[in-house]
Amino acid sequence: MQFHIRVRAGAIIIEDNKILLTEYNDPVRGIVYDLPAGGTEPNESIMEAVIREAKEEACIDVEVGPLAFVYEYTPHLNFEKFGNTHTLVMMFECKLKNHSIPRLPEKPDPNQIGVKWLPLSELQTVELYANIGSSLQDYTLNKRNIDLIEEHKLNQIIPMK
Repeated sequence: MQFHIRVRAGAIIIEDNKILLTEYNDPVRGIVYDLPAGGTEPNESIMEAVIREAKEEACIDVEVGPLAFVYEYTPHLNFEKFGNTHTLVMMFECKLKNHSIPRLPEKPDPNQIGVKWLPLSELQTVELYANIGSSLQDYTLNKRNIDLIEEHKLNQIIPMK
């Protein structure tokens, strides 16, 4: 079944005033950076996707925290600059666990060339896949998390017989 919108999930990992980014050599744009993120897979929750993507793109184990913000890419409103797939990205505040050390995976995503800690003060000096540097900086200063309500964690009402 084809859906009209792609759902992606990603990790915002900040330590010592630095943010963890994945680095790509895009054939058109040159060097661009992104957060460890990617599309959800069938039968995978958003939280599971964050954990998987962090592992796949930066070889790290993360503890997924609160939802930081939601980013939407709408092709027809953006002259299809990133393609024609309408995308909704949920970005979560995460922490490294198990003393994970970020590194480039053995089989990186196409065009991925690195994993890098970037000082937050330099977010405006690099090109991000999506131009969300100021939103990331604002988030680090004024955290305003959004609740993610997961149906399976709600108190279940048992129907009367």
